[in-house]
Amino acid sequence: MSRRGNCFDNTVVESFFHILKTHIIHDYYYKTRKQANKALFEYIEIYYNRIRRHSVNGWVSSEQYEQQYYQNEKMIEVRTV
Repeated sequence: MSRRGNCFDNTVVESFFHILKTHIIHDYYYKTRKQANKALFEYIEIYYNRIRRHSVNGWVSSEQYEQQYYQNEKMIEVRTV
């Protein structure tokens, strides 16, 4: 458990919440909690996890990285057969 108010303990989480607040929370007004939950879900599950480019993946989206991975696996499989 990190200390309260110490952003250096949870750098990754702090970064994620900063991005989330910047893109979703501060830019929009939601009339209902259901609308807010739907927007958060869509942002995290569709954009952040699938479409957004990540530095760990060589600045490609998770979907693109996964497609490249399986294409490389198929090429390796063909070569070994």
